[in-house]
Amino acid sequence: MSLNIISQNDEKVSVKLKGIPLQYANALRRLCLNGVPIYAIDTVDILINSSVLADEGIAHRLGLIPIKTELSAVQQNNESDKIMFTLDTGEIDETRTVLSGELKSQDDIIKPISDNIPIITLAPGQRLKIEAYARLGRGTEHAKWNSANISTLTESEKDDEKVLTVETTGALEPQHIILSSIEELSRRLDEFKNLLSDLK
Repeated sequence: MSLNIISQNDEKVSVKLKGIPLQYANALRRLCLNGVPIYAIDTVDILINSSVLADEGIAHRLGLIPIKTELSAVQQNNESDKIMFTLDTGEIDETRTVLSGELKSQDDIIKPISDNIPIITLAPGQRLKIEAYARLGRGTEHAKWNSANISTLTESEKDDEKVLTVETTGALEPQHIILSSIEELSRRLDEFKNLLSDLK
């Protein structure tokens, strides 16, 4: 069995899988999509909201902002640990769009992948003040924790070879998604083997 990188950049990686049974390759594909833990905003406390958008709408938008996640943070923290974000626009003097770069994180690494993701447009006299909390989660719980936008498995021109392509949301580097998925698949297979042993 072998795994070789065909192409990669900051957004996408394609690897050639050789000698790997289809069921394992497909399990790896699914883990790349939604089995690797990443951070996403999960709870939001709205302190002031005089905008036209309901609190629930703002919380939903915040939850869908991809959050940069370091593998070291995933390994050191558990899924109950939370990272706090704050945002206070003050009272707006002129109509403007509030962007993700205005979210202040208590962690220098765990923050939005871009400063230019729109959250809401405020009119003069309006204000938004929130406290939000991000935690580790997996896409099997909610799509906002998907580590990849796409994860596809295709047959190559050669027998017994498949091509796995993973495009990241930006939370993790694409090659790290694959490496973490391999570790997760190995862990789950070991757990399954132990379970079968206990049944005997």
